[in-house]
Amino acid sequence: MTTICGIDFTSAPSRRKRIAIAGGRRRGDDFALDGIDACADWHAFEAWLARPGPWVGGFDFPFGLPRPLVESLGWPAEWRALIARYAALSRAEIRALFRAYCDARPAGAKFAHRACDIPAGASPSMKWVNPPVAWMLHAGAPRLIAAGVHIPGLADGDRARVALEAYPGYTARLIVGRASYKSDDPARQTPARRDARRRIVAALEAGAAAGLPRLRASPRLMRACIDDASGDSLDAVICALQAAWGLERGDAGFGLPPDLDPLEGWIVGVPAPARLR
Repeated sequence: MTTICGIDFTSAPSRRKRIAIAGGRRRGDDFALDGIDACADWHAFEAWLARPGPWVGGFDFPFGLPRPLVESLGWPAEWRALIARYAALSRAEIRALFRAYCDARPAGAKFAHRACDIPAGASPSMKWVNPPVAWMLHAGAPRLIAAGVHIPGLADGDRARVALEAYPGYTARLIVGRASYKSDDPARQTPARRDARRRIVAALEAGAAAGLPRLRASPRLMRACIDDASGDSLDAVICALQAAWGLERGDAGFGLPPDLDPLEGWIVGVPAPARLR
């Protein structure tokens, strides 16, 4: 049976801020959550990636950069080569390049976006602050390549280990709108955010979340998702549900648009505009 995982990623794992990994399996039409683990350093995460399959994982970081940005910088137009070029740069070098790109663009259109960013409500993958998803791409994508996993639409690899780009914010907003449900800042870990997490968990358990399979988990795990004020546990579970949605469509490209941009990638479960269907 294929293991289904959701990975809430950080570009700087530590004992304080770990990479959360939710794991489970399909049980009929439902997703049964077995547990939530964590990796506190890159060695542990790389060892996890190397585990033999079959597994499918939903990873909460962008897999690609916007094509307009790549073309403007004259970077490679093939995904593996692009990621190698990107990984060779320091964060300071990336920040300087991206800032210069933004400075040359008009107000209100500073950042370039991937085709999936707008329909998903996701931050542009070149953004280096609030949230620093550019660093997540810089840390995550090279490790997926090094692990030899299969990345549909972007890179062939071991088809027993499949990596899909996930984005828990897309599902969360469908349930609670723009209400904030998490924070790493203890001063902002409010009862209102806890209530938003409770509402999200209730919707997932009821199978009322944008076509995702219904969540089945022990009361202890449900409470963990609500009580974790950082939102990491809940985000990992949502990523696993999105990966389960993709696995159900594995014979149809995991539900990704058939003509997705092979440089940018796509977020699993996010509807594509008509031109990409």
